[in-house]
Amino acid sequence: MTDSDLALDKQVCFALYAASRAVTQLYRPVLDALGLTYPQYLVMLVLWECGPSTVKHLGHELDLDSGTLSPLLKRLEATGYVRRERSATDERSVVVHLTEAGAALRTRASSVPREIAGATGMEFVELSALRQNLVRLTEAVSARQLTPNEGDPS
Repeated sequence: MTDSDLALDKQVCFALYAASRAVTQLYRPVLDALGLTYPQYLVMLVLWECGPSTVKHLGHELDLDSGTLSPLLKRLEATGYVRRERSATDERSVVVHLTEAGAALRTRASSVPREIAGATGMEFVELSALRQNLVRLTEAVSARQLTPNEGDPS
């Protein structure tokens, strides 16, 4: 290991952090036009794809805990895009449904992926490969976190 190994510009973590911030900023004006924040957009993507979903399912899909998700859903409900209700089969479970306005928003949002892809200046094949590599990285890191450390007596 050399001193240059600790240079900021050589750190994968910083490149991911900077890219994440830059991409999220890229989404801001596009999503502002829809009245959504980036996390709200992610919730809407799941609901458009899956239909009514429990808060637990949304949390799993988005890797968010209920403490983060609940205020987000409350704001989406205030905008009239979703409604929350207790499950008829399990009162402990809350199901999130799209409203008519939330379902209609999908049409307006359909151009978002193309707008963002175009704004990156990257070709579709590059973006697709990047996404596949990020998914692989996430899976590898997640699997590693679930594996007990070698030498750990537990």
